[in-house]
Amino acid sequence: QVQLVESGGGLVQAGGSLRLSCAASERTFSNYVMGWFRQAPGEEREFVAAISWGIRSIVYHDSVKGRFTISRDNAKNTVYLQMNSLKPEDTAVYYCTADRSMIVPASKPVFWGQGTQVTVSS
Repeated sequence: QVQLVESGGGLVQAGGSLRLSCAASERTFSNYVMGWFRQAPGEEREFVAAISWGIRSIVYHDSVKGRFTISRDNAKNTVYLQMNSLKPEDTAVYYCTADRSMIVPASKPVFWGQGTQVTVSS
């Protein structure tokens, strides 16, 4: 069982930046693909970004390309999501996820964190 704990959410003005972190309990963290999903009020949960075990494959949703950067530090069992040029439509609860298979937009990862709220004011 992989436990995931997100942090770094908050309230920011449009155009601002936030960095989300996700700490994983799993000692074999480097064996997992890590991803971020988000869910806005009244909307379905959607894929944001994913990064493979050896950082050989990184995937982004089109709406965040060029603004968000996913990265991981396997030594710290942590994955990050740097979010720049934030827009009000980025407002959502952001979830950290983990799976042994590559995470893509249609994926349903096995492990999920509890989520962290990101609110972008206009």
